[in-house]
Amino acid sequence: MITEEELINTIILTRLSYFHLNTMVELYKQLGSATEIIRQRDHLKTTYPGLPQRIADDLMDAEAMRPRAVEELAYCREHDIQMLCLNDTNYPKRLTECTDPPLMLFYKGMADLNRQHVIAVVGTRHCTTYGQDLIRSFLADLSRLCPDTLIVSGLAYGVDIHAHRNALENNMDTVGVLAHGLDELYPPRHRDTANEMVFHGGLLTEYMTHTKIDKLNFVRRNRITAGLSDATIVVESAKKGGGLITARISREYNRDVFAFPGPVGAPYSEGCNHLIRDNGAALITSAVDFVKAMGWQDELEINQMRKAGIERQMFPELDEEEQKITTLLQAQNDLPANIIAVKTALNIGTIQAKLFSLEMKGVVKPYAGGFYHLLK
Repeated sequence: MITEEELINTIILTRLSYFHLNTMVELYKQLGSATEIIRQRDHLKTTYPGLPQRIADDLMDAEAMRPRAVEELAYCREHDIQMLCLNDTNYPKRLTECTDPPLMLFYKGMADLNRQHVIAVVGTRHCTTYGQDLIRSFLADLSRLCPDTLIVSGLAYGVDIHAHRNALENNMDTVGVLAHGLDELYPPRHRDTANEMVFHGGLLTEYMTHTKIDKLNFVRRNRITAGLSDATIVVESAKKGGGLITARISREYNRDVFAFPGPVGAPYSEGCNHLIRDNGAALITSAVDFVKAMGWQDELEINQMRKAGIERQMFPELDEEEQKITTLLQAQNDLPANIIAVKTALNIGTIQAKLFSLEMKGVVKPYAGGFYHLLK
């Protein structure tokens, strides 16, 4: 349970870390909490000689920001906004694997951000009829193939809003990553869709209330869209655009990137075509292509077998170490190899070998961020 003091201190650090996020995240991971950073701020420069003087100076003025942080906490509680600290169990696990995750996320919604399948659908704000048709057919088919998939986008004009609306039409949860606080919405004309998303997905941001809508914030939020997701799909894009930035960040995070091809010479297909040409994205033409490329097809078949009442032998010929791992994952699924090693008291080399063996036997499956999932 995150204490009120930790929430307030994390809000303070969120304000201080705008231009020094990577350094502040590293400091946070070293000390374990925002409260500990605040407590040790008088000695941080001595303990960490490489700490930039600007951050050390800002931390010395942290108390001046406390009233503003208390105000933000009150607003969030009044409006049912969740405040997810980086060390919170509900914080998106995929984001924690990135080098620059927000110290705090503000979330208004119902969807689990740690859903087994999460994808980002992004692209141009000038979505053509061709792009709209691609989104419509892709999400309709994906809703049948993998209905539990969470769709992430930026609630902007064009591809984003069509992705959100088609997800909702197909009874899929969808989350919008915003470039401002949850006290307003941009663009305002998407308010009705955003209100529906709160109950069938959610709205997510790293920005506090009263944040000025700034161009740089829209660029920064692309990393959250990429980091939340197992894969990014670019539907349509010109030579330059936010969708291509998200695709680049996804590759830097070692996530999968896909793109739909478009007509040669079409202005809003150039970005996708160039991504595919330069091996920056894999080509897909349908949801079936995507599901197969992600390796989700096996899970789909297992679910179909289960629905048909076909029993599946879960643990075929497991040795003692493999049984230890599967027993642990039965109790607490989706763990990284290093945690599995600690909890089973096996060395990391053995763990890696056994996890590979279990993967070959169809018992576990690796996911983004180095997590291993027990196939039930």
